[in-house]
This record gives sequence, structure tokens and C-alpha cells, in this order.
Amino acid sequence: MISSEHITGLILAGGRAQRMGGIDKGLIPFHGKPLIESAISRLKPQVSTILINANRSITKYSHYGYPVLMDETPDFSGPLAGFSVGLKHCKTPYLLTSPCDSPLLPADLAEKMARQLEDNDLELVFASSKEDDGKIWSQPVFCLMKSDLQHSLHNFLSKGDLKIDRWFKELRSGTVVFENAQAFANVNTPEELAALEKVSS
Repeated sequence: MISSEHITGLILAGGRAQRMGGIDKGLIPFHGKPLIESAISRLKPQVSTILINANRSITKYSHYGYPVLMDETPDFSGPLAGFSVGLKHCKTPYLLTSPCDSPLLPADLAEKMARQLEDNDLELVFASSKEDDGKIWSQPVFCLMKSDLQHSLHNFLSKGDLKIDRWFKELRSGTVVFENAQAFANVNTPEELAALEKVSS
């Protein structure tokens, strides 16, 4: 059975945040504290250790006491670049990824995805959310993967492809649907930040 001690958490804070005016999203205040602090506090009980993927503000992120890993490509290549560097530094059998701008991520994220991965002999499981209207939306940057997928991802990226769902299709992958869509709410605009603070206060 996969337990928290088998899982490394990777917080993705390496994006450009263009819709937020290019400011570093992980450091934007949410209820008075940087967004990444919410991500750390939600993820910490679910994993054995944490890694942070960031491409700027390295000193500020390193103050949290966890390794800060930069993409190996200097052009903000998206979440797969973060996955890649995370897998290279992952010392546990599994890697759990989460973005820095979803401060309400599920407390049972690792548990549910680990069960799905084990029960169905999968290599990677990603989250999906069920919206109020019943629609299911994939949340591909929330995923649990075997750490031995590093070679697979390296080969995929070497072809110049950055589409996350295309890599998933090359693997034995599946999803877990979470009922609380709010748990995956992320912050892309100042308006979304204000709305999220209001519903989570």
C-alpha cells in the first residue's frame, strides 16, 4: 500500500503568470500569506518531503526550507518541464504534483490517487473535478506518478512536445473525480483571487 512516506510532493511555481501581470503567483498574498504557504500546508501531511519548482524568486522560495528546482529549459516550458526536474530529484517511488496557486487542494488528494493507481496498476493518475453543472473537468497538473517515468518524460520532451495530455496518453494513466470543484480553484486574475478569498474565509 502506498503511504505518505513513499511520496514526494512537487509544488509547481515556475510559470510566467501573464494574466496576473507577470508577477510571481506563488508569492501573491492569500489571506495575508503567500499562496505557496497554503499549498505547502495542504500538501505537507500527504507526503514525506516537498520540492518546489520555480524559475525566479529562488531566494524567497528557499526560505521555506525545501529544495528549489529550476526548469532545465530557460523558456518557461510549462508544467512538464517542472515534472521533469521533479522526477530527477525525487528519491521516493512516487511524485505528487500540485500548482502553487490552488490553495484549497484536497486533503485526500494523495490517498485517493494512490488507491486508484494501485488498484488499476497504473503509472500515473491525475485529478478531475465535478462542477456544479455535473461536467467533469480534468485537472492534469494535479497528479501522482511513478518516479521511474523520468526516462519516458525525457523522451517525450526531446521531441519538442509540451502537451501534458499527450504524454499521459503514452502511459497507463487514469483519473480520480473529486466532487468538490472548489478544491481545484486556481488564481489567474486579481478578480479570481478576491473571489477565492471570499469563499474560503
